[in-house]
Amino acid sequence: FWVLCTGGFLLLLLYWMPEWCVKATCSRTTVREAEVVLLQSTVSHCPRYYGRNHSGYFSNYFIFSHQFVFKHCLILSHRRLFFGVNEIAVKVPSVFKLLIKEVLNPFYIFQLFSVILWSADEYYYYAVAIVFMSVISIATSLYTIKKQYVMLHDMVAAHSIVRVSVCRANNDIEEALSTDLVPGDVMVIPSNGTIMPCDAVLVSGTCIVNESMLTGESVPVTKTNLPNPGEGDKEGDGAYSMEEHKRHTLFCGTHIIQTRFYSGELVKAVVVRTGFSTAKGQLVRSILYPKPTDFKLYRDAYLFLLCLVAIAGIGFVYSIVLSIMNKVPAKTIIIESLDIITITVPPALPAAMTAGIVYAQRRLKRIGIFCISPQRINICGQLNLVCFDKTGTLTEDGLDLWGVQRVENGSFHLSEENAYKESLVKSQFVACMATCHSLTKIDGQLSGDPLDLKMFEATGWILEEATEEETSLHDRIMPTVVRPPKQLMPPEPVMSPEQDMELYDLSLAYEIGIVRQFPFSSALQRMCVVARLLGEKRMDAYLKGAPEVVASLCKKDTVPEDFADVLEDYTKQGFRVIALAHRRLESKLTWHKVQNVNRDQMEANMEFLGLIIMQNKLKAETAGVLEDLRRAHIRTVMVTGDNMLTAISVARDCGMIPPQDRVIIADALPSKDGQSAKINWRYADKPSKHVGKAPRLEVRDGPLADQYHFAMSGKSFAVISEHFQDVLQKLVLHGTVFARMAPDQKTQLIEALQSVDYFVGMCGDGANDCGALKRAHGGISLSELEASVASPFTSRTPNISCVPSLIREGRAALITSFCVFKFMALYSIIQYISVTLLYSILSNLGDFQFLFIDIAIILLIVFTMSLNPAWKELVSRRPPSGLISGPLLFSVLTQILICLGFQTIAFLWVRHQAWYDIWTPESDACNSSPHANFSPKHNSSEDDHNIKNYENTSLFYVSSFQYLIVAIVFSKGKPFRQPSYKNWPFVVSCIGLYIFLFFIMFYPVSTSFIQILIVCVPFEWRIALFFIIVVNAAVSVLAEGGIDLWGPKCLSWLCCRQRKVPKALYMHLAQELSVDPDWPPKPTTTTEANPPPPGNTPENCSSCQIMADS
Repeated sequence: FWVLCTGGFLLLLLYWMPEWCVKATCSRTTVREAEVVLLQSTVSHCPRYYGRNHSGYFSNYFIFSHQFVFKHCLILSHRRLFFGVNEIAVKVPSVFKLLIKEVLNPFYIFQLFSVILWSADEYYYYAVAIVFMSVISIATSLYTIKKQYVMLHDMVAAHSIVRVSVCRANNDIEEALSTDLVPGDVMVIPSNGTIMPCDAVLVSGTCIVNESMLTGESVPVTKTNLPNPGEGDKEGDGAYSMEEHKRHTLFCGTHIIQTRFYSGELVKAVVVRTGFSTAKGQLVRSILYPKPTDFKLYRDAYLFLLCLVAIAGIGFVYSIVLSIMNKVPAKTIIIESLDIITITVPPALPAAMTAGIVYAQRRLKRIGIFCISPQRINICGQLNLVCFDKTGTLTEDGLDLWGVQRVENGSFHLSEENAYKESLVKSQFVACMATCHSLTKIDGQLSGDPLDLKMFEATGWILEEATEEETSLHDRIMPTVVRPPKQLMPPEPVMSPEQDMELYDLSLAYEIGIVRQFPFSSALQRMCVVARLLGEKRMDAYLKGAPEVVASLCKKDTVPEDFADVLEDYTKQGFRVIALAHRRLESKLTWHKVQNVNRDQMEANMEFLGLIIMQNKLKAETAGVLEDLRRAHIRTVMVTGDNMLTAISVARDCGMIPPQDRVIIADALPSKDGQSAKINWRYADKPSKHVGKAPRLEVRDGPLADQYHFAMSGKSFAVISEHFQDVLQKLVLHGTVFARMAPDQKTQLIEALQSVDYFVGMCGDGANDCGALKRAHGGISLSELEASVASPFTSRTPNISCVPSLIREGRAALITSFCVFKFMALYSIIQYISVTLLYSILSNLGDFQFLFIDIAIILLIVFTMSLNPAWKELVSRRPPSGLISGPLLFSVLTQILICLGFQTIAFLWVRHQAWYDIWTPESDACNSSPHANFSPKHNSSEDDHNIKNYENTSLFYVSSFQYLIVAIVFSKGKPFRQPSYKNWPFVVSCIGLYIFLFFIMFYPVSTSFIQILIVCVPFEWRIALFFIIVVNAAVSVLAEGGIDLWGPKCLSWLCCRQRKVPKALYMHLAQELSVDPDWPPKPTTTTEANPPPPGNTPENCSSCQIMADS
């Protein structure tokens, strides 16, 4: 009934407000009896509801530990029922569905209403123009959305469904589709590699995996099988944890390059997560359902439109009352009263607002930046913080060897360019470089960590790996042999005739076999190998790692006295420094004993060998771009999957952290064994000598000159996010380096920065950046692969020079949006004033007058005033973020009052002229003036709508010029856009319209009278109108200039008088921290989280205590 009464509008309202729809059609009940579930988002407050048949949607979102799977879901059919299909399904909606969703947008519904109304009023031309623009807009939007869905679907579907081998009962191997996998299945990893279709933990064998999809680092990682817990272990210690056992877990979407197995065993892994619960599934879900990005401009635009609707409501009531009082026919009352709504709320507004964004998109395309989310261009104009990935974004891929500095007899030698020398070939230093790594051969090519690869290549040695037949003779050993090239070896002595050939070759051979590896640990910051020189009985231990850590494990007399100074000198120059050490093992340590020896026993009493100095080369453009951003007061942050030391080194090298600034590392430990979570604070290195005073925080927009920076790892970030919510906001205010960050942690960091009111940009190049690129206000990908699917922007230029260009174009587009919105608002109000004044004498503007204004003036001006290119450099000022700001509102209101005043003057003044009379077809006011220069042909046709009169003509002239005046006044240039005089289409359009209007005003021709429906007025009145227009233009220009000049100063003076609290939360926090004597935390102190009260979660516990280490 209500749907019929409202003409179907109620259905539209319920479609726009789904929560109302559920409350109107359903009643609250228990979960067991529910047929519809209403989900309310805590972020966007945008509800979604699901029917009973959607219940499967929820099941795969629960992540269960493997204990639950093995203890309670042993039956395969039960597990399949519980976990569902192993599939990351990205459904591509049909064009029809997308079309319906787009067309039901409130703006398009209003346009449809306007078109119907204009058609009823026989105003067909403008209706056709609006329909044409709407069709183009809808078609463009549908194409973009459909293309995004298809790209994401193709990315996910490429390796989603593969055939896998599953180990069933009695060790039977069964072929199955990957969609049938469920947690608890044991899958066999093929020896030639595969793309993992699920998350699984290795239980036998070894895999070499490319995890670039997760980490962004294209470095093969060796995954070993899950170790069996010892007999003395507690029950809980043997439990599998995804985070703790990362080195044994194969993640969905990662590429298994190669497998290794022993004694004929198969490489097996137990499935632990499937579908959207996997690492890849969570990444895809973050792309499909990002948290909505709120932008003040769009919120303010809707508020402004509501104000226009209110004004339209007043005009609506006024026109009805006036028409009834004058006994106007009902049809005319309905059309004219509704028409005033379409005048006040311009249906062309969406097209006008889109024009500037489309032009900015085209300019970005010309400089190699492609955009799939045009609305984000405006938001990019507000960016005041940009996060950068490191590898491939700020730096070239990998490290380069800068030099080595050996140590002998407790003192440093001079630095050397490389170790590729005949004199060093048999030194322990080179032996350590050649053996202490985790390199492996894949298809005959050396592969592994870039640092290890560069270090090994610098020796010139050759690596040979054992064959499968040799490997099967050992248990869990990968015997690898390294040897120097023949050209580095000393000349061979002449073989005597009595020498045995094999013994002779053996005596000449110089080969080192790697007996055991202790892999690199980020927690220990070192790796170690046990090796044996061919022919030697005793083995050697070689150690490589962070210089401070290695030095602490060495005998003191072998570490040079100036070690700390030399190390500091290198780190300040931005080098990555690796220390080497060696130890001759006891002869009693046999091959079998070495396999079971404790790592700590091996890594003690070492001899310090020296330093390797690595350089992570920055891209040529990096430092300059970061300096431009710094000058523009745009903060820069590094968020990377690489390790902490490298990240800090690169941050110093590129100027993100100035040389004199301190870097405070926040090392957070989770709660364990009844102890609460804590943060240990330590300084990464000593700052320059001239840094004396305790660091203080400056309160400014973009804190760029502060003297300290926080750095933390992904693990610490996770602990702080969970247990130290209040500290997290303080940390992100000065956090500059975030290392070892997982993809979801990058997204969480973006959200944390946004929570303190930063406008965040993200620049990355890997699939691991997808979630962050999508979540940021402006994400730009330097890769055209997976990242470009999620990223609103993709750059063909593989360096960060695209970031300032994007921000400049964003600022220009944002200012253009403000100009267009202000102009369209004034256009509506000017026309509203004209129509309201004419309604008072039962007149109106004619159809051809409306057509001339709407198409020849408004559309032409709107589509040309948006063409101003961006200003050539980034300035420190940012454009306003919303329409509801003091200077902007004052500007609009001032221009409204000016236009109202001058139209009212023209309307009243013409009625007081001596020649004025009620116009009739026989009126001849022109000939009443001696200066008349023509004799018009009378048009005796009836004027049913009272269009032709002196008031109409006067208001038409004045209002037509007012549109041009406000267009010029509002078309701002520097510092965000190029000046308007450089926008030649706009200049030509304005000059052309001025010439045409002055022509028909001073020299009207008879055809103009008929088509535009104006009447002839005396020459003196035309001079008076010219005077009104000139004064109007002068007042408008002076008023806008005064607001531009004095508005911000007056506003800042008022704010200072009232001591206004900064709107942005990060600025408010900066004010508080500037007077906090305990911030930043002192080195070697600990911050502990107080245990949460009973019934409270750790997130609710924000209090903490700080203790100094004894």
